[in-house]
Amino acid sequence: MSDSRRRIPHLRRWLIALPLAAAGLAFAYLDSADAAEAASRPAAETHGASAVAAPGDPLDTVRERLAAKLGATKAPNTPNPYVLRVTSKGGAGGAPEEGRHATSASAHGSTVAMATRPEEAARPAATHGPVHWDYAGAEGPERWAELDPAYAACANGKRQSPIDIRDGIKVDLDPVQVDYHPSTFSVVDNGHTVQVNVAPGNFIETMGRRFELVQFHFHRPSEERIDGKQFDMVAHLVHKDVSGRLAVIAVLLERGSAQPVVQRIWNNLPLEHGDEVRASGTIDPAALLPAERRYYTYMGSLTTPPCSEGVLWMVMKNPVPVSAEQIGVFSRLYPMNARPLQSASGRLIKESN
Repeated sequence: MSDSRRRIPHLRRWLIALPLAAAGLAFAYLDSADAAEAASRPAAETHGASAVAAPGDPLDTVRERLAAKLGATKAPNTPNPYVLRVTSKGGAGGAPEEGRHATSASAHGSTVAMATRPEEAARPAATHGPVHWDYAGAEGPERWAELDPAYAACANGKRQSPIDIRDGIKVDLDPVQVDYHPSTFSVVDNGHTVQVNVAPGNFIETMGRRFELVQFHFHRPSEERIDGKQFDMVAHLVHKDVSGRLAVIAVLLERGSAQPVVQRIWNNLPLEHGDEVRASGTIDPAALLPAERRYYTYMGSLTTPPCSEGVLWMVMKNPVPVSAEQIGVFSRLYPMNARPLQSASGRLIKESN
């Protein structure tokens, strides 16, 4: 008999012995853990609680005992149903890095979770989304800064938006150079407003800087006021330059005739919060702007958390009409999604002649 054939029985014995040895180590660990738990409980609790290994495959028994320790249940009629997965307690961005060992993750604030179906192991571990905020109640504007340290500017900022625009200094402001064109778009109901995402390639130029349109969205009623007057709605067109600075054009909307761009957006409204509809055809953002483009300008902030400052605002002086029906459609989704007025704090406001 050759040497290779003599080795086969030995290899088989090793293949059988290795799982049994692993099972023995796991049982030893579980028994020691059970003993420690029993010692820490009153006698009445631990009476009759000693574990008895069920007959069958030792590895299956180990899985079942691990599941019991971790509070999972066995899914019926599934082979090897217990899958260990490491998830993070750290919130967004806190999931374990790819390839990190479970022992390392556990040592840094992670917990071991049990998936009851094998297919769950292929799914990424869930992480917490952004902190929820609202326009009323316990998560309303007065409490935004308390919801997350990143929202501190909502209470402590010195140049917050929106403001009541009064006493603007009339000067010869250069017109905002608008380079918009028909673009593909999608409509998102993000839970705070209806937002329109447009394809790249739409720009404005103002004050020697070039900004690209990223998205626009709506508020009801208008967040901005002009000499105390509030309008039915407002559209905010959000732009960003290559360095990340933001510029927002605010288009005031008041009751009148129907607005074609608004109607095109309403035709593509998602059915559910969080959904996105990729519309067929294109939309021209320029058609949302007033024909006469004189404006007010000042430095302010985002009007939603995190209320970041350093935002260049350009508020069109002339409102654009929208129909009562179009206002009503948005009102059914968001009857009120406007941040209260913020202090102007002596800021310089410039106004086109």
